[in-house]
Amino acid sequence: MAVEVIIRRTFKDAAQAAELVPLIVQLRSLATVQKGYMTGQTLRCIDCPGEYLVISTWHTAEDWNAWFNSDTRRKLQRQIDNVLGEETEYRIYEPLVGGIIPDFSVGARSE
Repeated sequence: MAVEVIIRRTFKDAAQAAELVPLIVQLRSLATVQKGYMTGQTLRCIDCPGEYLVISTWHTAEDWNAWFNSDTRRKLQRQIDNVLGEETEYRIYEPLVGGIIPDFSVGARSE
């Protein structure tokens, strides 16, 4: 089942953004050729200056996790987090079919 990955980053100023953009473009370019990558988009928050949200769709959580745990991605992500001064936030979502039935037995993932 396809999953949606939500990635949130906050840029503090234009100088930081200028340093981060090439790294993020490189990361995105590499992600698009990974097994299981389907699509993605980047959104800028209108009422939260500097906040950006990336939404990417992957065929399976396993496909995402293979990319997430790759040395190539980790290396670029460390550079991004060093410039940001904080860790990037990730969340993985799956579509609900037939309505909302909360499942609280699944623990929070920390990645």
